Amino acid sequence: MKEGLAGRAGAQDGRVTIVVLTYNRRQELQRSLAKLTALPDRPAVIVVDNGSRDDTAHCVRHDFPQVELLRAPSNLGAAGRNLGVQRVRTRYVAFSDDDTWWAPGSLDAAADLFEKHPRIAVLNARIAVGPECREDPTCSAMAASPLERIPDIGPALTGFMAGACVMRTSAYLDAGGYWKAFFIGGEESLLAMDILDAGHQIAYAPALQVHHWPSQARDDILRRRLLVRNAIWTAWLRLPTDLAWHRTRTCLDQVSDARLRWRTVADTLPGLPSVFAQRRVLKPETCRLLEQLWRREAL
Repeated sequence: MKEGLAGRAGAQDGRVTIVVLTYNRRQELQRSLAKLTALPDRPAVIVVDNGSRDDTAHCVRHDFPQVELLRAPSNLGAAGRNLGVQRVRTRYVAFSDDDTWWAPGSLDAAADLFEKHPRIAVLNARIAVGPECREDPTCSAMAASPLERIPDIGPALTGFMAGACVMRTSAYLDAGGYWKAFFIGGEESLLAMDILDAGHQIAYAPALQVHHWPSQARDDILRRRLLVRNAIWTAWLRLPTDLAWHRTRTCLDQVSDARLRWRTVADTLPGLPSVFAQRRVLKPETCRLLEQLWRREAL
């Protein structure tokens, strides 16, 4: 997946390209694209249609001809973003879901912060939910991170939210993007670990803002199952054995329903051969950083 920036599609002169992932949410996508294409800095926008069965593709072509449309052959889940980033030629890439959009000025501000702080690879924005712009509870958790505070930005993090962040394009590509086997649910964790292990930083930047009007078209039960499965897979993909066992127990203990717990185990076991085939243990300093945050979360 790794390649140079030259020769891929995107804005000719801008610093940031937006990659939007969508699946069967034409109406939400129309609203978000109307906001994104009206941004004053006119960033390039790439929509990855993740195998939609509705008229999403026709809508994008007809209503937003300035947007580049990529159609995945099937629903790739979070890994559909990889198709979009492969087409990005700007130094930085911002991510949106079909029910999110960036506030005016945020992308230019993000590019300025990247240029001032060369170690930072990912900036997570503040998330304003719904028309009343209430702060997403995740923002409070990010603001309370026990890790170092980065001047002019905010606290360092060990993770990010896939639809509300800006990245260095090269860091995403070097880390390999999202692992297809995860599909959805906590897919950011492995990518965040690999970005940190490469010596980069992740930070919460509340001066940046993403609007999120949550879609009603979601399968929350499936997502909860996959969140636990993917967390266990991630632990065995990257953590030392003792820490991987500890994270596995912690993840399963968080599933209070016994039937759902066994269903999660059944979801997890078939993928373990692929997990162990790709296992690579993180550097000790990266593990210490993760443990520092997990200890705080356990309090």
